[in-house]
Amino acid sequence: MNVVEQLQKLSEAQFLSIYEALSQQGFGPLDHEVAKSLNFRPQAIRNLPFAQRAKRARQILASKRSAELCYELFGSYLIKDRQELVTGFLDATGVKHEKGMVEDLENALPNPQKVAAAVAELDQKFSPSDVTLYLSMCADQWPQVPEIEAIWRQRVG
Repeated sequence: MNVVEQLQKLSEAQFLSIYEALSQQGFGPLDHEVAKSLNFRPQAIRNLPFAQRAKRARQILASKRSAELCYELFGSYLIKDRQELVTGFLDATGVKHEKGMVEDLENALPNPQKVAAAVAELDQKFSPSDVTLYLSMCADQWPQVPEIEAIWRQRVG
């Protein structure tokens, strides 16, 4: 899955930024799994620096090669902190949605002819790394639109 490959391409700093953005009340989004892997009680995980927790969380995701967990983590980050990026792509490519959430992924396809222009516009407004992250998800969501994966592959090398 492209989101797992994208996870591997992220720098430690990028992953830490995503991890911190999703923290709530001092807990990271995967701190329960991190605590379990280290044989810590859930509350004790707060004693570890966020960077150390994020690094361990990334190792867990990579070892499980869990596209579902990566997709959930990346999607949560983008909807929480970059919703305009998500809605901008969907609007520009003609995908019907409700605040970035697409009801029928199989039938609500991005217009292939509009993908490149939408990505170029998003690159002007948002961090290209966030756009690339979103494209990895879109490539998994819509494999029947090969233009998305082609642009994503160009960006990740």
